Amino acid sequence: MKYCAFLRGVNVKGTNMKMADVCQVFKDAGMLDVGSVLASGNIVFSSDKKADDLKKILEKAMSNHFSYEAFLFIKSQEETEIFWNSIPFEKNDDLHIYGFVGNPGVESVLMVAFEAASKTENEKAEIVNDLFYWQVPKGNTLDSSFGKVLGKKSLKDQFTSRNINTFEKILKKMS
Repeated sequence: MKYCAFLRGVNVKGTNMKMADVCQVFKDAGMLDVGSVLASGNIVFSSDKKADDLKKILEKAMSNHFSYEAFLFIKSQEETEIFWNSIPFEKNDDLHIYGFVGNPGVESVLMVAFEAASKTENEKAEIVNDLFYWQVPKGNTLDSSFGKVLGKKSLKDQFTSRNINTFEKILKKMS
């Protein structure tokens, strides 16, 4: 079965790692057909194990190898296709659209935080198929009130986000 591991907090705030090294950790942990997509911690691989087991194995391997507390979220090729096919917003050159990959139920936590946040013009969020999507004007991602939620330590093991263009690149690599 083909999977993508979405790593949280890679190549930000001092947690720097080369994707070739990450891929080697995955291979050493028994994963097959391992490859990376971009430098933001998207690892495509094959395994006959279940996603929950893979999460435990790979978080431990990453934590041990890189000496940090690793958080990653494993999605099958089918689940990744659902992310791509469920995007509720129209592409627009002035806007970023993010999809959030995380633990079951995190979409509700994110929506509560979004609804409580002050918003810029054209900033929106929607939940589709239990997936959280956020649209924000380019240049406002980190400055927005909701954008600050993304770095909250209390949520670090709950989700990670990717620009929707990343999902397209991941699916191309998986096929």
